Amino acid sequence: MFATASVSPIQTALPKDLFAAIERLKKDLNAVVLAHYYQEPDIQDIADYIGDSLGLSQQAASTQADVIVFAGVHFMAETAKILNPDKLVLLPDLDAGCSLADSCPPADFAAFKARHPDHLVMSYINCTAEIKAMSDIICTSSNAVNLVNQLPAEQKIIFAPDRNLGRYVMEKTGRDLVLWQGSCIVHETFSEKKLLKLKMVHPAAEIIAHPECEQTVLRHASFIGSTTALLNHVRMSDREQFIVATESGIIHQMEKQVPNKHFIPAPPEANCACNECPYMRLNTLEKLYLAMKNKTPEITIAKNIQADALAPIQRMLAMSATK
Repeated sequence: MFATASVSPIQTALPKDLFAAIERLKKDLNAVVLAHYYQEPDIQDIADYIGDSLGLSQQAASTQADVIVFAGVHFMAETAKILNPDKLVLLPDLDAGCSLADSCPPADFAAFKARHPDHLVMSYINCTAEIKAMSDIICTSSNAVNLVNQLPAEQKIIFAPDRNLGRYVMEKTGRDLVLWQGSCIVHETFSEKKLLKLKMVHPAAEIIAHPECEQTVLRHASFIGSTTALLNHVRMSDREQFIVATESGIIHQMEKQVPNKHFIPAPPEANCACNECPYMRLNTLEKLYLAMKNKTPEITIAKNIQADALAPIQRMLAMSATK
């Protein structure tokens, strides 16, 4: 579990132009702002790099900045810290966690792993540093199929923590994986019934989905991929309308890159904004500014966990470069 803390109570007056103030702090601190596609539009617009988990990991591994400001959730900032143990890594709100990461408690997973001693552990990057430290290879939704395909056919594999992504990887690779039964509250909230009704209203729209969605949603999608893959698909597609089954923050980038096309967020089961990640949305432009101004909240990880978690991340980055 991660620490629960908030931005320091230091009373810092907010400047009128937060965008300009953040740009000044970037220069003063030699800082880089990394943001996930699921962040609010203002944060995406101020970020130096916007991407999915794989791209953000690659950026964190190669940055020359002294300070990394991670506009995402806790496990993403942890990954940046693991890759940069001597750098200051800031997260605008330390309470920006992840339901999927929380669904895999380290003690329970250690016992699960012990019951399968001949299995290699491949963990989705959406997990805590403690789970990464118990893993052999880390993967993302962008590269999970590719990484499994690189492993010997006889190699037994535990896949954690997302059961939906795990089932998708099994389907694409033909491998029999042992799945930890975790899931993401956002990607499990989409309603198949409402999705089909929406398709009837917009018959020309193509349904595209993230592989963390349940099979009842994925079976209606004509394209399934990571957030970056979804973004690339709508850019290259001849279609003009898309129903997007993933966290709705990605639609900001879609609308910026292909403004002539129409994007419709897939509806959740409840009558709420449940297709927005409540953890991702804890970060705000104001909190990002204060984090840089006060150099807190800082991500810290125990040295033994940090060392054990580094190898499987590096293995992922090396294998991801393999064509």
